[in-house]
Amino acid sequence: MESDYDDLDRQLVHALQIDPRSPFSAIAEALGVSDRTVARRYARLRSTGAVRVIGGVNEAAFGAVQWFLRIRCAPAAAGAVAEALARRPDTAWVSLTSGGTEITCTVRLESAADSEALLLAKLPRTPRVEGVTAHSVLHAFYGGSDSVVAKIGILDDAAITRLRPRPLPLRPGPGTLDDGDRKLLAALADDGRAGFEQLAAATGWSPTTVRRRMAELRERDVLYFDLDLDWRLYGKGIRTLLWLSVAPAALAETGAALAAHPEVAYAAATTGPTNLYATVVCASHQELYRYLTTSVAALPAVAHVETAPVIKTVKQAANRL
Repeated sequence: MESDYDDLDRQLVHALQIDPRSPFSAIAEALGVSDRTVARRYARLRSTGAVRVIGGVNEAAFGAVQWFLRIRCAPAAAGAVAEALARRPDTAWVSLTSGGTEITCTVRLESAADSEALLLAKLPRTPRVEGVTAHSVLHAFYGGSDSVVAKIGILDDAAITRLRPRPLPLRPGPGTLDDGDRKLLAALADDGRAGFEQLAAATGWSPTTVRRRMAELRERDVLYFDLDLDWRLYGKGIRTLLWLSVAPAALAETGAALAAHPEVAYAAATTGPTNLYATVVCASHQELYRYLTTSVAALPAVAHVETAPVIKTVKQAANRL
């Protein structure tokens, strides 16, 4: 697949993957271009939807549960149901697959009551919904702050070392969120590079409080930063969902091996009819075929693979609370 982007675009994206809130001046120095060039390139990429820095939320840090839902619909209803799911603040990656009759999405539910309301009451009773399969995430092997950009990035070791931020001290114990935190996380979900003054206006806090609380949320592993990408930046326009069945004794080893594949953007162990899930990005259906018949086929414990090419993405990343 042809890409409309050049190496400087991809270098900038790689730099943002290393440190999503790095000042443009630091990125410019590492890339050997001017601050103005970096700012202009990022503004263009963001305005066209090619890349966006977002603040993500680690559900496990405060006891929420992430689910993958597969919703079978009558063909004429799938689009409307997908749009309704996309409007929910707790959903992300709402996509149409399987010829447009199945919706897949991720949803974050903070309590058993939330899970019961959505999975047992609302969705099954939605007109034209013919079935729902729910998979809760047990363990993420790759994803979140880990980005496939790191696997395919084009910066050299010197630039990577220069841009890499100091590691954060991690504080043990569960995180807690108040209304101010939720406003902060919602603002960062819209723009992970928002300045402290802008975030102060969104939360009602002072810029100093915003800076301190953001650091605390990161140290508690509640908040991380990620990139929302148009994969055509890398000539990879085919996104496919894999549902795999693996012998339980080999699940950890197989999940780790799958996560190392350069095509894999996300991999997790789940509950449900299958126990390993992955999102893969490829340049073409031919590349997807090669991936399935070589890399996936080489995983000895995989007993079954179901593939679901994404036909349309209705909603991408969103992490509002």
